[in-house]
Amino acid sequence: MNLNAMMYPQFVEHLVFRVADVSKSERFYTMLLGQPPHRTEDSIMYQVGDTRLFFTRCDQHSPGPYEKEQVGLNHLAFGVRTLEELQMIQAQLVRAGISNSGIKKDHYGQKEFIWLDDPDNMRVEFYLRPA
Repeated sequence: MNLNAMMYPQFVEHLVFRVADVSKSERFYTMLLGQPPHRTEDSIMYQVGDTRLFFTRCDQHSPGPYEKEQVGLNHLAFGVRTLEELQMIQAQLVRAGISNSGIKKDHYGQKEFIWLDDPDNMRVEFYLRPA
């Protein structure tokens, strides 16, 4: 074993988000991600590729509303591979009555995306990243 060799992570194993109302988060994220493979009274878990996303109830009073421009998480972006997939997601959001940006073009990466806010006002995106 080479002790001078550098090792870096190969994937994101999981992310944990604290939410005010697990039921509201479950309704929202189930529409976006499908049925959660795991649920308890105070948490839900979704699988996105190799990454697990946990949404757990927060019992502490929030110091204020979520603000994506403050220190911390700015947004969570899910990737899609084709414009057609992004258009299908846009149609699903509209059918579900979920307010969203519509398909926009990122002025930095010049890729199409859709943004929306979850029940705790956390920004969520679907971002086009062709293979």
